[in-house]
Amino acid sequence: MTVQNEMLALNKRFRGYFPVVIDVETAGFNSETDALLEICAITLKMDEHGDLHPASTIHFHIEPFEGANLEKAALEFNGIIDPFSPLRAAVSEEHALKEIYKLVRKEQKDANCSRAIIVAHNATFDHNFVMAASERSKLKRVPFHPFATFDTAALSGLAYGQTVLAKACKTAGMEFDNKEAHSALYDTEKTAELFCGIVNKWKALGGWPLIDNDN
Repeated sequence: MTVQNEMLALNKRFRGYFPVVIDVETAGFNSETDALLEICAITLKMDEHGDLHPASTIHFHIEPFEGANLEKAALEFNGIIDPFSPLRAAVSEEHALKEIYKLVRKEQKDANCSRAIIVAHNATFDHNFVMAASERSKLKRVPFHPFATFDTAALSGLAYGQTVLAKACKTAGMEFDNKEAHSALYDTEKTAELFCGIVNKWKALGGWPLIDNDN
């Protein structure tokens, strides 16, 4: 493999980090007290040309943890009117996170990356809920960086002058259905498409791989 091709590998692109796009739907804004109700994760892969693409998708509806707060306004916003409905086929936080982490670890290892990192829109929110649920579930081996993230709100503000997901996607030339928004699956798919688009556009403009001025 040439030096150029090596620099187009995923493990070289983000300093050894394996990016995983995450979106959560919740029953409020406080990750310590409010229920996590839905989560989706999409892993990413790099093709032979150094372009980034979505890889695997894993998605769960989540049972509110015992004693969780459920804000009525939040439930109306995300459309989860009855978090306890059997029709949701919800699973525990522990089950969902264990399955997500199993997939992330496998693909991270396959990509020869050193650690996973969360990619999300307004990423601090999603990161906080994932970490709080991991702590409640007493999961010791969390694959994600404990505080670093890639935030597509900031990145799309730079690339497209927009920070709202729907507006950023539309400015980037992507389709966005507002009726589908605020489901974890749809928002993760759109966030993954947006992130890959920004990374690939930067490469197409000549920003990656970096030029070694010493050679």
